[in-house]
Amino acid sequence: MIVRRVYRTWMLIASVALPIWPLIGWGIFGGGGWEFVGLVIAMPILFLALAAVSLLIYARPTVRREKAVNWWDVLVLTLWHVFIIGFGLFGENTTTFAVLGVLAGIAAFWYSVWAFFKDAAKRARETLAEFEQMATAPTIGRVPPGATGVASEQVIIVRENPRDEP
Repeated sequence: MIVRRVYRTWMLIASVALPIWPLIGWGIFGGGGWEFVGLVIAMPILFLALAAVSLLIYARPTVRREKAVNWWDVLVLTLWHVFIIGFGLFGENTTTFAVLGVLAGIAAFWYSVWAFFKDAAKRARETLAEFEQMATAPTIGRVPPGATGVASEQVIIVRENPRDEP
């Protein structure tokens, strides 16, 4: 449970921290050149993608109620974040990490959309079942149809006396 709660906080922090990492990594491991311009253009897009996935996960009713993400969220986010960190190392496999990061980002987005709607539908079914149960439950003081006996209802009548005011 602790790991899932930490990920709930981490995914929001990662939306800002992970797009900065490739820029720092380029300075440490990269070298320079025109590829840096591509990073400057790509990192705001990565920020928006990370923020969208984080907000979709954070908006789910079960995540808000439990104050923790589920284990599938942890798996999906871990894979995506590892690929982003690997990309920022700018080694021999930078292209592989870039491709896998893009694919993991697309998968994370569609997973979070699917999980959001699945969770919302489950919550809607639970709410409708509760309303149906409340609607079919007999109320106090009312005789259900087909039952015998007289219900005791208390009626209070309030009469107003109008005053003549000059």
